[in-house]
Amino acid sequence: MAEKTTYGIYARSAKPFEEALQATRDALKARGFGILWEIDVKATMKAKLGVDFSDYVILGACNPPIAHQALTAEPNIGLLLPCNMIVRREKDATVIGAIEPHELMGLTGRTDLKPFADHVEEILRQAVDEAAG
Repeated sequence: MAEKTTYGIYARSAKPFEEALQATRDALKARGFGILWEIDVKATMKAKLGVDFSDYVILGACNPPIAHQALTAEPNIGLLLPCNMIVRREKDATVIGAIEPHELMGLTGRTDLKPFADHVEEILRQAVDEAAG
């Protein structure tokens, strides 16, 4: 089950890294999210710095109806979009994480966005749990 921390929602999985990464993509897609970009941190660290890094991918996920709702409510919220997720290897487990939407919405200072953050958190929590499965 996903665990919430200050700025993220996480679950540990026994799945191998590549399997967990694909499961995360699939869980997001099942909930109407597309992947706008993927950053392969391991490959980037090797190419740019010549250092070895553990398996780590950042996914920039977007659900167009949710993004439209957010941008309509707060035009400058585009600075906080999309919903970032991570899949990373840590010792004997794969960690799957999602941004905690209340933290992002809190940056706006608008308490009226709490129901929106509640909705997005529930969707991301479901995706994390399913991917970690």
